[in-house]
Amino acid sequence: MTEVVIVDAIRTPIGKYKGALKSVRPDDLAAIVIKKIIERNPNVPVEQIEEVVLGNANQAGEDNRNVARMAALLAGLPIEVGGTTINRLCGSGLDAVNYAARAILAGEGDIFIAGGTESMTRAPFVMAKPEMDYPRGDIQMFDTTIGWRFTNPKLHEMYGSDTMPRTAENVAQRFNISREAQDQFAYESQMKAKRAMEENRFAEEIVPVVIKDRKGNETIVDKDEHPRPDTTLEKLAKLKPLFENGTVTAGNASGVNDGASVLLLMSAKKAKELGVKPLVKYKVSAIAGLEPAIMGLGPIYATRKALSRAGLTINDIGLVELNEAFASQSLECIKQLELNKEIVNVNGGAIAFGHPLGASGARILTTLIYEMKKRNVQYGLATMCIGVGQGIATIVENVE
Repeated sequence: MTEVVIVDAIRTPIGKYKGALKSVRPDDLAAIVIKKIIERNPNVPVEQIEEVVLGNANQAGEDNRNVARMAALLAGLPIEVGGTTINRLCGSGLDAVNYAARAILAGEGDIFIAGGTESMTRAPFVMAKPEMDYPRGDIQMFDTTIGWRFTNPKLHEMYGSDTMPRTAENVAQRFNISREAQDQFAYESQMKAKRAMEENRFAEEIVPVVIKDRKGNETIVDKDEHPRPDTTLEKLAKLKPLFENGTVTAGNASGVNDGASVLLLMSAKKAKELGVKPLVKYKVSAIAGLEPAIMGLGPIYATRKALSRAGLTINDIGLVELNEAFASQSLECIKQLELNKEIVNVNGGAIAFGHPLGASGARILTTLIYEMKKRNVQYGLATMCIGVGQGIATIVENVE
């Protein structure tokens, strides 16, 4: 039986909105990590790479059409190497990895590069072409950074079109999650991130981004930019809720960010042939749908499905990376899955580091893998919620 292994995993630092990475296009962000992962693995013949698979959630601007193919070419891969882009919104980067793993399992290639890229800073404004030759009235324009655009009225009538923060508020209200609990969770995420950065726990995974200005001066970005190590519960409590009488704030939600991450996958047979040591083995993945208005609970259903497929229970999982889109949904996922909080996001989560949509799934899997190696954990779970009501989960197994 074919087995799939992950032999390397890297990412850029995560930039804050209009921060250090604001001048870097999403295809260039992806090209940086693709090029680096090839450099780190000289035993891997580039001509044997079947395909580059990247997740991307926007696709309205510089990441247009097929950013994976463009990034592969920018990285200098042979023109024979294919490239395809996956859009499962927030789950795109993780889904790209699962896509590559399934292709290997099906015997349709031995080596893949998979991950995701997103520049939310550089997301464009868009407007629809008018149906009439001489339109009258206001022309509607959308900021594509996040959320719905050109929503089908029929879909709105059927399921509504709540913004992502509103879905988090829905979860908080439906499950009686207090503002204090959400702020406490956010504070802990920031403090775990602070400790992890002080301990340099991301050294193996972060690839510096070198930015040149018009004069040729170089700036090296080598640290995550979004964490706020000076966060206190008092500061969080002073933030204004996003909705009247609400509990969701900018402080207990993830950020708007830029970044890219890729992993190198291959069949176990090919890894052995090339003399490449695997980090982990791909075990299973799962997708699940749910009510769009509470999309943040998607990890519950996807994780249960993945565990069933793997023949495991939640008690078999030694480490979890749960994408912290919002504190409210994270808390409810932890509660309903009966997760031990001590093994969830041990180095902080997206509330601290940010959420570059299409890249986040690959980022959390990358972070999970290296922490599994440090702690000698057998099974790890990466899971996240997805807008419009989905969840995604991937389970990997440590390789000694």
